[in-house]
Amino acid sequence: MNRTEFIAATAVILFTAFVVGWLVGLIVQRLTRPTRASMNELDRMAQQLHEAEDARDMAVARLEEREAELMSRLAAADVDLQATMDALRISRAEIEELRDYIEKKLAPR
Repeated sequence: MNRTEFIAATAVILFTAFVVGWLVGLIVQRLTRPTRASMNELDRMAQQLHEAEDARDMAVARLEEREAELMSRLAAADVDLQATMDALRISRAEIEELRDYIEKKLAPR
């Protein structure tokens, strides 16, 4: 086998390997290609996912809105509590003053 025959044989072997690899690639691609039914299923699942994400976003927005409302109500209740406590403190002081006044008036002289 001379040099020219060796080069030709190597070229034929490499070309044959290329063609076989290309054919195997095509066969694998055909076998692993998703079917129309599986694509429809994937589309349906993607649509459901989008709907679920939208519902989650709406729920989060409602939750944040409700939380803000409750926080404002809590702040208002806190202000009312503070005002009531102040009024109670003042009332207790007045009651104490009235008791002292009554005791002074009723005390025997």
